[in-house]
Parts: sequence; C-alpha cells; structure tokens
Amino acid sequence: MAFSSWKRLLLLGKACRRGGPALCWKRCCHWSAGKSLDPEVRAFLEENTEVTSSGHLTPEIRLRLLTPRCRFWREKPDLWPYGDPFWAIYWPGGQALSRYILDNPCVVKGRSVLDLGSGCGATAIAAVMSGASQVLANDIDPIAGMAMSLNCELNHVTPFPITIKNIINSEAGKWDLIVLGDMFYDEQLADDLHHWLRKCIRIHETEVLIGDPGRHQFLSHSIHNQLRKVIEYSLPEYTRQENNGLTSSIVWSYQPSNSLESC
Repeated sequence: MAFSSWKRLLLLGKACRRGGPALCWKRCCHWSAGKSLDPEVRAFLEENTEVTSSGHLTPEIRLRLLTPRCRFWREKPDLWPYGDPFWAIYWPGGQALSRYILDNPCVVKGRSVLDLGSGCGATAIAAVMSGASQVLANDIDPIAGMAMSLNCELNHVTPFPITIKNIINSEAGKWDLIVLGDMFYDEQLADDLHHWLRKCIRIHETEVLIGDPGRHQFLSHSIHNQLRKVIEYSLPEYTRQENNGLTSSIVWSYQPSNSLESC
C-alpha cells in the first residue's frame, strides 16, 4: 500500500508537510459555518475517499477517509495533488477522544470546545452531537477543512467554524475545553503545545483533554508527568493493523486538580 508510507511519517515522527497547488482558500483564514465548498475540490474528495463508519471506535460517526478501496491507497503519494492527507486517517488518539465525548456528553454539554489539529473533524462532530454550545475546529490544511464540512453533512450536524492556521503560541483564546489527539509526534511541536496549553489553563482555567495511543514522543515528553489518565480504550483490529500494531488509546486530562467523573 503506497499510502502507508504517509502514515509512517506520523507514526515515526512526521516530517514537514508537502505543499500542493495553490488554493483560492488561503492557509490562514476562518472557514465560516455554512460556507460553500469549492466544487472541484469537493468532487475530488468525494471521488477519492470512501464513506465509512466501521473499523474504529465511533460507529455513530460516518467519515470520508482513505481506505484500501480508494485509488490513492495504491497510487504513489506524489500523485496526490494537495498537501499530505493526514486528515484522511482516523487516528487512534482522535478515536479515543470522540468515544469518550459520546459516552460522557456532560464533558462538553453547554460548553465551548476547541478541537486542535482536528483532521477529519470527528472529535468536533462528537462535541456537536453531545451538546457543546460552541465548537471551533482547527487545522493547518485547508483540504482538511473542506473534508470536515463534508463529514458534517454525512452526520447531519450543523457545520461548525474552522480556522486554518497554526494557532499554537498565539494569544490564548477563552475556551472551556480544548481537545487534541495524536499531536505529539515531534519534539518541538510537543514543547510548543506544552507551553501554550499551560498558558490557556493559567489564563482562562481551560480544561484540556489529550488523546494518544502511547507513541514514544508523547510518553517520553515532560508533559506526560503532569497528566492524569481518564480512560483507556482497546482499539478495533482494523485500527491496530493500520497503526503498526498499537493496541489501545488513552484519554488524558491535563488538569490534574480538576475531576472528570463519569456523567
């Protein structure tokens, strides 16, 4: 599978993302809820992804993903016309966060939620389904933003705004909850996340939940000593096979003094 080479980049320490053809949608912008999608990009995504709700922890959520039945699973990665489609995989950390939110809706109900590094948008969708009062999804890839909009349609949820830029190290926004999954794949990024999240907690008393399947870069980082394990999920067999045999994924709380009791 040619696409597995892209997945190894993230599992082993993701390299810089490849660029793609220029888009009319700039890389630093705000994608408003309900904004129409570029017809050409929409058609491309619909043709080259598969709608699926199996093989992951949240069968309630339907997603457009790259699967073995898709053309670009077998094609050389260089033929993909945009930046590397990391959004097209439902990564284990995001799966655990989404499952936890769906099972414990009081975690988000009536609260404002930022989904950092949202990817396919599953965790943001789970937050909307569970009654969050405000949801903002964030990713640096504009194609991810378009894919999230398609996934909102699939799940019949009101589209949420999406910001397409790197907001880490920016001014800490006032959010009740920040969720992030599978983000600790690079030491510098992990350091930046650690400091930025700590600032959000200090200034706004934001609650932070992190999803990760136990990658070395996460377990070895100093932030790990300041986390409390909330819940661990056994991964479905398909997800294990596509993630180098990782068997479980954990939701961690980065607010040790706060209690997250089951709803």
